[in-house]
Amino acid sequence: EHRIDNPANRAILPVPRDMPSWQERATLLDRRAVEAAATGRGELIFLGDSITQGWESDGKEAWAEHFAPRGAVNFGISGDRTQHVLWRIQNGNLEGLDPKLAVLMIGTNNSNEDPGADIADGIHAILRELRAARPDMRILVLDIFARGAAPDDRLRKINDEANRLIQLVADDPMIEVMDLDDAFLEEDGTLTREIMPDLLHLSEEGYRRWAEAIAPRVAALLGEG
Repeated sequence: EHRIDNPANRAILPVPRDMPSWQERATLLDRRAVEAAATGRGELIFLGDSITQGWESDGKEAWAEHFAPRGAVNFGISGDRTQHVLWRIQNGNLEGLDPKLAVLMIGTNNSNEDPGADIADGIHAILRELRAARPDMRILVLDIFARGAAPDDRLRKINDEANRLIQLVADDPMIEVMDLDDAFLEEDGTLTREIMPDLLHLSEEGYRRWAEAIAPRVAALLGEG
């Protein structure tokens, strides 16, 4: 039976990670939230794993152009799965912030061990938590990015299944789901190392494409113009 409250699904059970580097990064993000709130930033936040954290490295130029001027705050932690993001939301990672928009992209790290349905339930649990914590905040959910060189890559197919099920939240007027495959994939569905050098993490060009693909929707959802 497919249930979002299934206790056997670890993707929906909030837990921290028992790693000093993770604890250090999580503490940094807690401070980042406080500082953003104190300086009037944080209307736009990004939640996710290493792909989101990468806005601070390979994506820094695209971030500076498209999102830094909007006072955006990055809440990505490398290696995170749905259950870790869920724990962070429940344990003060966004303390003091009242964002207008959250951009969420999470789940690819789950695909090493979890089926697509469980990953989708993990994402739904995060969305449910965000909606309860910040009822007036809009959420732009990005389909889990394609990975692996070819369309039949095993982990990509798991992500594809999760993405299909993520669409079930599309009837919530505060949540919008967006697929970025067209920004990253070739016409035959293959993924090049120009975009993702390790077929998972984005290059500088990949971040540029990500930024340009979502910037118009971000502006609209923030009520700009």
